[in-house]
Amino acid sequence: MFKSLKSDSDLWNDIRNDDGSAFDELFNRYWVRMYKIAFRQLNDEESSLEIVHDIFLSLWNRRKELEINKFSNFLLTAMRYQLYSRSKTAKLSLVYKADFIESDHLSESNTGEIRLQDFELKNELDKYLNQLPERCHEIFNLSRIEHLSNQDIADRLGISKKTVENQLTIALKHLRLAFKNIASFIAIALLLLLR
Repeated sequence: MFKSLKSDSDLWNDIRNDDGSAFDELFNRYWVRMYKIAFRQLNDEESSLEIVHDIFLSLWNRRKELEINKFSNFLLTAMRYQLYSRSKTAKLSLVYKADFIESDHLSESNTGEIRLQDFELKNELDKYLNQLPERCHEIFNLSRIEHLSNQDIADRLGISKKTVENQLTIALKHLRLAFKNIASFIAIALLLLLR
């Protein structure tokens, strides 16, 4: 198989100019490593694939506004944020442990840059989530951030489980629309991985 000689930086510049094949190349270059990092922390295949999916969807959606100096550092920061936000019991320090440092091409980091990127990622996610109706946003947070089951959410809020499911469907549809440009590509790629 042909291996590109383009650097991550060159590919990112192409992506910023709407080059889908450059995006495919960077995705193929990093998705396995990103998945392994997530899986080591979560030991959950579905959640690990979902995190990788979310990171790459966000990258494509924000390609015009993101200034990325070192692509591998950005992915590391995005992974840290995703793992931290999805695990209510894990402490942030666990995310910074040697698992990340030992994974090749994801080791060098600039702490200030990483904190800034963490902040930017959180703000971007919050921006999309704040567009949801208040109750829908609350249910999404209970499900995806606090990891409560649909029944637990229904019991806590005094609503039916079906209402919870409907609100989660609305929230996920909203996020999918926000990332519609590449959602189908990544969904197909991730489905192929599960075979």
